[in-house]
Amino acid sequence: MKISPQWLRDFVDLDVNYHQLADDLTLAGIAVESVNGEGDETIFEMDITTNRPDAMNHYGVARECSAIYDLPLKAIDPQLPVASAALSGTTEVVPFPIEIQDQEGCARFTARMIRNVTIKPSPEKIARRLALLDQRPINNAVDATNYTLWEMGKPTHVFDLDLLEGGKIVVRRARDGETLKTLDGIERKLTSEDLVVADARKPVGLAGTMGGFDTMITEKTRNILIESAWWDPVTVRKMSRRHGLHTDASHRFERGADYESTVLSCDRVAELILQSGGGELVGGLVDVVARRLDQAPLALHLSEVRRILGEKLEAAEILRILRRLGFELIPEPGEDLEFTVQVPSWRLDVEREIDVIEEIARLHGYDKFANTLPAYVGAVVELPDAEKEKKLRTSLLALGYDEAISLTFISHQDAEQFSSVPVIELANPLSEEASVMRTSMVPGMLNMLAYNLNRGANHVRLFEAGNVFEAAGEKTAEFKRVCMGATGSAVKAGVHQAARPISFFDLKGDVETLLSAFQHVGLEYKADAADYYHPGRSACAVMDGEVVAQFGQIHPEIAAGRKLKQDVFVAEIYSDRLFKRGLRAVRYEALPRYPAVERDFSFIFDDVVAFATIARTVAGLWLGELRSFVPVEIFRGGSIPAGKYSLLLRGTFQSGERTLREDEVGRWSGAIVRALEGLGGTLRAS
Repeated sequence: MKISPQWLRDFVDLDVNYHQLADDLTLAGIAVESVNGEGDETIFEMDITTNRPDAMNHYGVARECSAIYDLPLKAIDPQLPVASAALSGTTEVVPFPIEIQDQEGCARFTARMIRNVTIKPSPEKIARRLALLDQRPINNAVDATNYTLWEMGKPTHVFDLDLLEGGKIVVRRARDGETLKTLDGIERKLTSEDLVVADARKPVGLAGTMGGFDTMITEKTRNILIESAWWDPVTVRKMSRRHGLHTDASHRFERGADYESTVLSCDRVAELILQSGGGELVGGLVDVVARRLDQAPLALHLSEVRRILGEKLEAAEILRILRRLGFELIPEPGEDLEFTVQVPSWRLDVEREIDVIEEIARLHGYDKFANTLPAYVGAVVELPDAEKEKKLRTSLLALGYDEAISLTFISHQDAEQFSSVPVIELANPLSEEASVMRTSMVPGMLNMLAYNLNRGANHVRLFEAGNVFEAAGEKTAEFKRVCMGATGSAVKAGVHQAARPISFFDLKGDVETLLSAFQHVGLEYKADAADYYHPGRSACAVMDGEVVAQFGQIHPEIAAGRKLKQDVFVAEIYSDRLFKRGLRAVRYEALPRYPAVERDFSFIFDDVVAFATIARTVAGLWLGELRSFVPVEIFRGGSIPAGKYSLLLRGTFQSGERTLREDEVGRWSGAIVRALEGLGGTLRAS
């Protein structure tokens, strides 16, 4: 919004330069974003918050200046001639009939009539000031309404009186099927939800938004009806959205106009028209009040002001600030100095005592308050799983994953595809694609990976920590999850190596690194992940008999349906299950002084025998000096029968107290061979 500081001087005798004025207004909460131009052509670009329509005009900003600099505020005081009789040959002043049928939509309607006006260009001062605000001058009658809008913030309208049929104005709801051609030349189809200003036969204006084309002021106009009304903000807002019509008038009415300003604004428009176009005021003021809008007075306690602001403000300073802003204060008897505050009609945002205290604070100056910390009694309490969550997060960052956040809402289709638990419906969903609380974090991760791929980022690693939700009767159950997603290259191409894409085993290694930080006895992997994973490239991680993660490549059909351009791998960590375990303590262990002994075992096993079974069997021998037992090489085909595979295993034996003897190692190796033969394995070499 644009404000002319030169115009402000009409109301306050300012003795500061414009840049200082801009700074002082900004510190008081009436933000000046930029200062453009020089001298009388200077313009402030303002950022007025939506709760302050009273400051969306020059007089409102001038009132702020009055409070900031403690200067008198000059009143807008239209000087009008005595109205003549409406009917020739009589001395009686006959009002123009106004009928308000919708009292909720229109609480007050004020009007004046002017006859024998000359429509012509506006005086230079008015035209120049409007032009500075990027408002195109039209003619003296229309410009009078625009000038009044920017001067005091009250939208008004002028009708060609001779084009109003039936000699009256009716404020009513439109009838279904009625049409109105607005000033922008568009014919709009109306419904019973629209509030209109009508004459005896037809709508002539869209209430609080835009006037009608058929009754607009032209060079032929001689008689004018000036209208200033109070329109219900909700009604105007809905109507403006419905017709896609946002105007300077609707912008202010939607935020709440000053109920008491209808008479003053109507008189101000009349004064400007009479000064520029001549004519005579006819019939006196018509002021129809359908219902009163009275703001209840507030109680202001000086002790509460000092408690909230932490500053011993004198009562005189408080009174000065509030009275400059238009508040009326009446002292109340009692030990604690208390005032009854009458809120001015233009401050609809002030509803509670704390709102009044905020006014005192911002005009006193936030920069004048001492820097203090709020009082706090108690201690910081760390959440039970904070250390475990930190360990997961730092490990993922170290593995090259970037943290991301997705919506906690998904579609019904995603909920059915990626889970089978009861969903929680949103009462007011953002869209059909975000209509239920997420039951899985996989859809959000796939969306984020697809977003990156579609923008040329082909090597992506992301993780998200959050909750999933499911219905548990009338309650909501929440479960902690971490979801990882990876696509692109595991090894990027360089002068010494070729690129290698991410594989299932890369993701498995990352998952294993995360899980290794938690205490457990046994960890094995089973190939029974959810069906949205690739059946041959996915697995579940089972820790001490409980599934704590599932991971793998997304099923090709799922990937194709989401138009993913390359293979995508996802892992789901069930944090709530994992966090039941403590973090593994990292302990220092000196390098052994005695040499290790390695033994290789080559066996043929049936395909149904997994390495997890082999490792569990060997661990069950409780060989204290067996430091590790790992697979080295796997082979299928050739001389190996179908349904079987050859596995080379390597055991490492070592003691921390002495050098091992050959017979000991041989005895332990024999025990391992017998145990593996018990699994159906056939020894090939030792």
